[in-house]
Amino acid sequence: MVRQPLTPSDRERGERLGEILRLARGPRSMVDVAATAGISVETLRKIERGRVPTPAFFTVAALCEAVGLSLDALSRALEPQRLSA
Repeated sequence: MVRQPLTPSDRERGERLGEILRLARGPRSMVDVAATAGISVETLRKIERGRVPTPAFFTVAALCEAVGLSLDALSRALEPQRLSA
């Protein structure tokens, strides 16, 4: 199966995901968070920089748990910005 090319909105969402996780990590080191989540530091770095715009669900779930962020909160933060009246 051929993977579909990423759209600009996919890339933007990946960048937002990385930013949210980076902010949630706070002062903790990448080494600490990556070890807690069971992923490599390089994978965490790529996700935080938006270079992996569609990481696996279980990777995202492990990162959320490692930084104390619920999947619900992450989902709300990733929703497209809505204009308020």
